[in-house]
Amino acid sequence: MKVEQLSLFLENKAGRLAEVTSILEQTGINIMALSLADTSEFGILRLIVDDYEKAQAALKARGFTVGRTGVVAVEVGHHPGGLNKILQLLEKKNINIEYMYGFPYQGAAAIIIFRFDRSEMAVEVLQENGVRVFSEKDICTVDGSCKEAA
Repeated sequence: MKVEQLSLFLENKAGRLAEVTSILEQTGINIMALSLADTSEFGILRLIVDDYEKAQAALKARGFTVGRTGVVAVEVGHHPGGLNKILQLLEKKNINIEYMYGFPYQGAAAIIIFRFDRSEMAVEVLQENGVRVFSEKDICTVDGSCKEAA
């Protein structure tokens, strides 16, 4: 069960991120979650949006290099040890986390976006242990903002 994520390489210069958000606003795209990792010369912007096809097309039309990646969205309890429980399950199966980022969800929980080296196995392990793994549709209903095509 994967969720689509858009990834953009951005030059590390003033206004470049604002250009992306402006394009998405003009196109009517809602950003549901994001992560920005940078170096001195460039950054990688990762986005969960409400209409991937439309966002990808609009950004490519403006000259951005846009990739799509399947990631795993997991509900994590917002309490001491919530994330640790999940990490321990993955560690026992030697599943590597390439990166992760999160966003709030219904007060007592958060949604953490994971990129794993073995996503299918990670999903299986998590679900077998009663951890909620979100589908694309589930993410869309978090705030009701996703488009029907998503």
